[in-house]
Amino acid sequence: MARTKGNTDSNTLALLGKKEVLKRRFGFWSLFGFAVCELITWETVLALFSQGFNNGGPAGLVYGFIIAWSSTLSVYTVISELASMAPIAAGQYYWVYMLAPERYKVFSSYIVGWLTSLAWVATVATETIFAGTMLQGLIILDHENDYNPKQWHGTLLAWLVIVVAIFINVVIPGALPKFEIFIIVFHIAGFIAILSVLWVYSPHNSAHFVFTTALNEGGWPTQGLSICVGFLGNVATFVGADASVHMAEEVSNAPWNIPRAIIGAMLINGAVGFTMMLTVLFCLGDVDSVLETATGYPFIQIFYNSVQNTAGATAMGAVVLALTWACAIGICTTASRMTWSFARDNGTPFSKAISYVSKQRKIPTVAVLVVTGIAALLTLIYIGSYTAFNDVISLTITGFYSSYFLPAAFLLYNRVKGRILPHKQETPGLPIDDGDTSEDNKVEGPVGNGDGIASAVGKKDSPEDEDMKKPAYTDAGSTTYPPATGEGCRRISVAQAPLVWGPFHLPGWFGIINNAYACVYMIFVIFWSVWPPETPVDYQTMNYSVVVTGGVVIFSIIWYYIRGHKEYKGPVVDDEVAAIVIRRTSVVNV
Repeated sequence: MARTKGNTDSNTLALLGKKEVLKRRFGFWSLFGFAVCELITWETVLALFSQGFNNGGPAGLVYGFIIAWSSTLSVYTVISELASMAPIAAGQYYWVYMLAPERYKVFSSYIVGWLTSLAWVATVATETIFAGTMLQGLIILDHENDYNPKQWHGTLLAWLVIVVAIFINVVIPGALPKFEIFIIVFHIAGFIAILSVLWVYSPHNSAHFVFTTALNEGGWPTQGLSICVGFLGNVATFVGADASVHMAEEVSNAPWNIPRAIIGAMLINGAVGFTMMLTVLFCLGDVDSVLETATGYPFIQIFYNSVQNTAGATAMGAVVLALTWACAIGICTTASRMTWSFARDNGTPFSKAISYVSKQRKIPTVAVLVVTGIAALLTLIYIGSYTAFNDVISLTITGFYSSYFLPAAFLLYNRVKGRILPHKQETPGLPIDDGDTSEDNKVEGPVGNGDGIASAVGKKDSPEDEDMKKPAYTDAGSTTYPPATGEGCRRISVAQAPLVWGPFHLPGWFGIINNAYACVYMIFVIFWSVWPPETPVDYQTMNYSVVVTGGVVIFSIIWYYIRGHKEYKGPVVDDEVAAIVIRRTSVVNV
């Protein structure tokens, strides 16, 4: 007997045009741990402390965090709605193809695919630089008199982080879910331990200092301008919460578990991040020693000033380092899934090689090596400029928010127009073929539901035969059976079915208002993400994220017209899935 339950993971993915090739290793709790640890908000608050402190000061950090937290929650609520509608590793570029007007589907999907891939590769570089330079900072703390730090040392240490990430992702991928559950416990335990030490041993600043003091160390003409530039430090604290989206094909009950993991991670990380922000500001101590620390990380100096002991400060710093390293491992996982998915749909050069999946481990091994290799090259930027650290952070912000904006805007357009149908609790799914064509296994109506959008279009006039099992050709994200001539042709497309809400979405005007606010906020963030951290601006203080992001967009446009438009036709419907849809719907129409 075929399985016809519409909310099964294999059916959901089939309705999106894909067959299962990755192993579903993650349940809700392991995915929740993954989502929490990819944000590592309280750790990132410590790592990026100087950016917002120099431009905005304590008051700018506190109020900026509240704005960034609430606004980013709005953005990721929209991302969760999209993930519930179409839970697939492709994420943003698939949603754009699904939602965009017909004439813009392929081109806009292609550009967003490149932007999303860029953002995740840049995030790998960012997080490995974090971990590498933190390790270097702890070495400086322990060997201040006999170690001469160089910036290239930080890059080499970042490469060490990358090597470990490759080992875990390629050699022992089955350990990832258990690893993430352990890390979330370590994440909370480390937070409590460090928080307690700071409150007990540190001198305390006044509430007036924390909530009313503003700084403008970047030399901007006005304090308001300085706060907007420093605001990016708070924005970067929440970057990458969509990591769970690109794990969709390795998660059970993805339409529900992905939104729950994203929203839950945002709420918990925001709470602990804000608590750590206030703690650091109250326990800051000597501001000059913190900002001028030789370690490169103000939080390491804060730890030392608090406990007045090198070993104690090193132990506290090692907790932050370990969690940052663990985050880098998970980010490599997510980045590889995104790049693999885009290659699977012929969106990248050498797509056949990059889309390879190990039959034994059921992971995209080549994609892991590609994203980590490119990220390793990006870390070389750190050697050439003292401000490259902030530039890489800004690069991730620009890429991510650009990739979020377009599907969010198209979603807003469609929901205002009333083009999205209500979610149905019980909708017939795509049956898994076992050769049974009995009455019980007929598919009533078009194939498509709230969990997917692949559909059958057209009507077959002749009985099913062996020729139906082989596709005639594939274009524009669709496969035609048999050849597209005569009255008997039928097309399977990821773009033809009606849009239907998934099990998670904000209803009515509440959802429209939230969607609109998210779009406005994303434009604000993209605008400020390309600003340099200080004035005057020269080749050393320039924020090169606009150059890199713009360069990727220009390259992708040029490549699209040279070759991409010949290879990329939108998300590809797998042959096996298309054949099943044709065979099953044929039973009804004969």
